[in-house]
Parts: sequence; structure tokens; C-alpha cells
Amino acid sequence: MDLDLRKLRYFVAVAEQLHFGRAADELHIAQPVLSRQIRALEQDLGASLFTRDRHGVELTDAGRQLLADAGPLLASTHAVRRRVSVAARGSRRLMVGFRAGIPVIPAARAFEARHPDVVVDVQRIEGDDQAAMLLDGRIDVAYVRLPIDETGLRVTPLYTEPRVAVLPAGHRLAGKEEVTEADLAGEPLLWHADPGTQPTRRPHPNAGYLVRGVDETLEHVAAGRGISFLARSATVFYSHPDVVYVPIPDLVPEQVCLAVAASGTSPVIADFFSAAQATAEITAECGNYEMWQLGSDAIS
Repeated sequence: MDLDLRKLRYFVAVAEQLHFGRAADELHIAQPVLSRQIRALEQDLGASLFTRDRHGVELTDAGRQLLADAGPLLASTHAVRRRVSVAARGSRRLMVGFRAGIPVIPAARAFEARHPDVVVDVQRIEGDDQAAMLLDGRIDVAYVRLPIDETGLRVTPLYTEPRVAVLPAGHRLAGKEEVTEADLAGEPLLWHADPGTQPTRRPHPNAGYLVRGVDETLEHVAAGRGISFLARSATVFYSHPDVVYVPIPDLVPEQVCLAVAASGTSPVIADFFSAAQATAEITAECGNYEMWQLGSDAIS
């Protein structure tokens, strides 16, 4: 039995809304039609996906599992359509995503030497966009920083780089040449991901603020609401008059990886992987603004 992608999209709408009426409105179909499609999907899978009672709609264990699997599957389908459309237009283009501070140009030059007919485009991405943009085909391959949800992706480590402590300008340690984890133990920590991914081995209370991206982190740090950590190379892209960066050598380094959708392999992407691995040492050493600016000019 093949999984019907239309029914799967209908399921995701109901699972996100937990309301058949609102989901039907979102999908622009009648609610009875939606209900029939969900029942048909449950019959196809041989499992109940929702419990329905006077209190509302809830996902079953099977429904929660299907929702977890549905996102990457639908994104992969969208990516296939995008790649086919590009191929139909005769385009030879590779879109490479990168996090701030990671130079793409060493790998791009090595790749273009072998593929002069392929245009390498670059697009800067943020942490919470890394997986989504790969899965839905907006980018073909990406330089990412861990942590990343690896579901539906192939992730290959490239190199590590030191981190710095991000401190308010008036912090007691702001003028130090470097600090240790012990120096900062107990400081409220602003962290954008699961606390289990924090790079420090020392205890830090949660600062209590949900931050999305570096810009928000810097604003909270500047306001004295906590400290944070950044990869050293990223600091050349982000500055704030009320924030200072101080090296912290004993902190767990940041892992830089190359990632691609598991369904998006091709000889061209494989060759870019090879170029990125061959130039990883150069890439790790040239994370400063002058070299990045030169590389960006070359690509554009």
C-alpha cells in the first residue's frame, strides 16, 4: 500500500489544529470530506490516529508517530518537485547554505574548478532554519552548526572551532583576555536550544528568556539578563555596543558540519561534499571578515 500524500497533508493540518473545522477551513475543503479522508487514511494504515470525544481531538500514539514522520516526508516531496522544475528549465545551479562565520568560498572554488558549468549560489541561514531549508529544497547543501535535527538529513562533521563568552559590557569579567568555565559558573545562561545541548559542563540557571537567533541573544545579554556563548568566527558578523566577547578556551568547541537531505543525493552534491572535506582545514582558518568579503565578491 502506497501512502497517499494528499491524505497525509490533510492529516498534518488536523494534527496541527487539533480541530477538524479549522483544519478544513485551512485546506479549503468541506469538513465531511476531510473527516472521510482521515478515516480512509486510518484504514490504509490500520491504526487510529486521533481520539475524538466531547473534550476535543487528540493524537494517539500512532498519530504522534505519523506527525513526526510526515514533516520530512512532505518536505522531501516538495524538494523533489523543486529540483525537477529547475532541471526542466535547464538550470545548472547549486544553492549552498551557510551559518554566519563559515566561509563557503574555499569549497566553491575547488568545486567550480571541476564543474565550471554549475553556478554556486550562497544563502545565509539561521539555526532554526537549517533542517527545514534542506528538507524543502530551498538549499541543496549547507554548512551547519550543531545541534540540528538530523531526521531526513545526512550530516558529516567537518571541523570544530573555539567559542567565546558573550558578556554585557559592564560585566565583572568583560576586560579579561580570557575566562574559564569556572569563572562563569552560576551565571544565568541565554541559550536558544535544548538545555542538553549547552556546551558548558558547569551548572548555569536558565535565564528564563526564549531567544531566537544571535541578534535576540545579544539584546538580552546587553540588557544584563544573562550570558551566552558563540562560535568565534560568528562574532565578526555580529556586534553590539553593549556586548563584549571574551575567549573561553576550556569550553566545548562548536562542531561545524556539512548537511544534505538524505533524498537529495546527486553526483554534483557528492562532488561539493568532496570539495568541502578537502578544504575543511582552509575553511576553519579563514573565518575572518576580510577573507569572507573577498570570497563573497568572487561568488557574486
